[in-house]
Amino acid sequence: MTRPLIGVTTSRRGGWRSYLMHRLALARAGARSVRIMPGEPLPEEPLQGLVIGGGDDIGAEIYGGKVLPDVRIDPERDKMELSLLRAALPRQLPVLGICRGSQMINVALGGTLHTDIYEVYVQAPKMRTVLPKKRVSIEAGSRLDRILSCNPCLVNALHHQSVDRLGEGLAIAARDEIGIVQAIENDKAPFLVGVQWHPELLVWKKPQQRLFAALAEAARDVAAPLSAEALLT
Repeated sequence: MTRPLIGVTTSRRGGWRSYLMHRLALARAGARSVRIMPGEPLPEEPLQGLVIGGGDDIGAEIYGGKVLPDVRIDPERDKMELSLLRAALPRQLPVLGICRGSQMINVALGGTLHTDIYEVYVQAPKMRTVLPKKRVSIEAGSRLDRILSCNPCLVNALHHQSVDRLGEGLAIAARDEIGIVQAIENDKAPFLVGVQWHPELLVWKKPQQRLFAALAEAARDVAAPLSAEALLT
């Protein structure tokens, strides 16, 4: 069985912790990983898949949202990830988006975000936890439903932005009890899934680790791996 190479995007600032957790999850799924971050040389070996990871807020000007004070953004990472996605998605490279990464998939496909969910969902509890305390309902028959085989699922929560208007070709795959979008997907693509939670931190949860196994399986079937340089052209 081949071990596909998956590119994992992170922030330069503190992103090594996130990358290590993704590297562990992908290794358990039989895949290799390489860290991709703004301002650093791109990997020379062609990629067979991407994980667009979590991190800072996405700049509101990218999707026409409300600019909020006192939020940390990373314009260089925004630019890098949009370039990667706008090249990878038409080529149908397998992509898994996590938290910010799920939102970035939506933005890259023309969708918008709620800049602050608590302004829209005023009844939403202000939950911020790495432990699986949030209950989400998975859309029956969705790809995510077939992968996770848990419904409802308990997940963690570290976000205050969320998907608003869906990008082209995307469907909602999960919501929480308040109605906030918790996962998106395109079931017609070889693999395109975004989840609002952090499965890489739920290392003891087999359903969550199956997300990485599904990504690795799709990456093994990529006939023409692409160099990161090609993805950014």
